[in-house]
Amino acid sequence: MIQAVETTVFDRIFRDDSGDIVIAQPPNPPLLIWLAATGINLLPTSGNVEAFLDALAFGTLFAWAWLELFQGVNYFRRSLGLITLAVLLASKLTW
Repeated sequence: MIQAVETTVFDRIFRDDSGDIVIAQPPNPPLLIWLAATGINLLPTSGNVEAFLDALAFGTLFAWAWLELFQGVNYFRRSLGLITLAVLLASKLTW
């Protein structure tokens, strides 16, 4: 007789479809571009270059967070996308 395997809350949050625990993954292209744009922006830059790098960094991090939110391999990764989106949007609010 085959027993049904009961999934725990831990499994639902941290395991992917194949049963592996996934917390971190190799960076995908939007995250790599965000890292590069943010790193370059740490160097002294002029107004137009700085504005472009800010926009590029914001856009690529937004894309990464969006992909994680809707295509993340587990609930942890999807939550990470949601939190990142919330922080990004909150950082752009002007009071």
